[in-house]
Amino acid sequence: MQKDRSYHRVVIKIGTSTLTDGGLGLCLARMVDLVRQMIQVQTAGTQVVVVSSGGIAAGRELLGQPELPHFLPAKQMLAAIGQPRLMAVYTQLFSLYEQEIAQVLLTRDDLADRRRYLNARNTLSALLEFGVIPIINENDTIATEEIRFGDNDNLSALIATVLEADLLLLLTDQDGVYWENPEVNHDAELIQRVDEAHIPDAILKAATESSSALGTGGMASKLSAAELARHGGAAVVIANGMAEQVIPRIVLANEGIGTFFTPITTHLENRKRFLLAGLAEASGQLKIDLGAVDALRQGRSMLPVGITEVSGEFLRGESVTVSDPDGQKVAVGLCNYSAADIRRILGQQSDQIETILGYAYGAEVIHHDNLVLL
Repeated sequence: MQKDRSYHRVVIKIGTSTLTDGGLGLCLARMVDLVRQMIQVQTAGTQVVVVSSGGIAAGRELLGQPELPHFLPAKQMLAAIGQPRLMAVYTQLFSLYEQEIAQVLLTRDDLADRRRYLNARNTLSALLEFGVIPIINENDTIATEEIRFGDNDNLSALIATVLEADLLLLLTDQDGVYWENPEVNHDAELIQRVDEAHIPDAILKAATESSSALGTGGMASKLSAAELARHGGAAVVIANGMAEQVIPRIVLANEGIGTFFTPITTHLENRKRFLLAGLAEASGQLKIDLGAVDALRQGRSMLPVGITEVSGEFLRGESVTVSDPDGQKVAVGLCNYSAADIRRILGQQSDQIETILGYAYGAEVIHHDNLVLL
């Protein structure tokens, strides 16, 4: 058992082999059970984000294709056909519990570009705030090789980092990570937890690619995702999606099933490192009055009313330094507004932002979660 852990926000990645129950098409009985478990977890007070594979499998099933094509356009065609079917099933099943869901399709470019990254994060955060469960998948229908994640394992790790999730749960067709390939050695030993700062080479060497005809990720990609997510502040569990009550047993009861990966850092430390790393690249500066300086030191956010001057040109989401009236740097943070926008709203009350700009990204120019005092 992983003692003394409570999870406020979890990202659950469901692989194709789990959704199909090892078959060639979506297994409705398996999906009914998974949805019931996710509702149980959410009802207990945990926010749930789903990264779901299965679009290509659903398209293949609808077209009656016996084999998965090897070239990208055909896979994109199957994804375009299957994704509506997959979401229709999710919609129907979640509606049994009067639970609203939302579809979110992403490519690597969406999270690599800072503005689109912020838009994705804000959209997902808003959905969770309103109690909606996001169903996320790679946008296979338009993604090229250059902008693909390659598998939903890595996408789920990035989503866990973006949303500062407490847990990334990777559901697969294995009971966890083994010291040897369990398909070759039936006596292979299950690795119960990994606490090292970096996953040991022996474990990485033991990971083998999935034999699934439908999925794109194997155990190696899950270890890669685990490494990314735990360095972003999330605990990670790789477990068998077909195990009874697997989601509530891990999320609510903290049962030690599957392979548990200890988070290497906290979300706050990770965010601070990111902000301080951007200090040298800060493309602008905001000068604030003494009242705003005091507010920042008390842990509050930076509002437009306290800003007296804007220097440089920068876009929304970029790093800026914050200086006191004497020009002494007091903080660095990520701006919710561009330099051009801030010049229009500086010195104004937050409730005037939308009136002045015609839109608003929030009351704060820099939220205290995205600011580090120097």
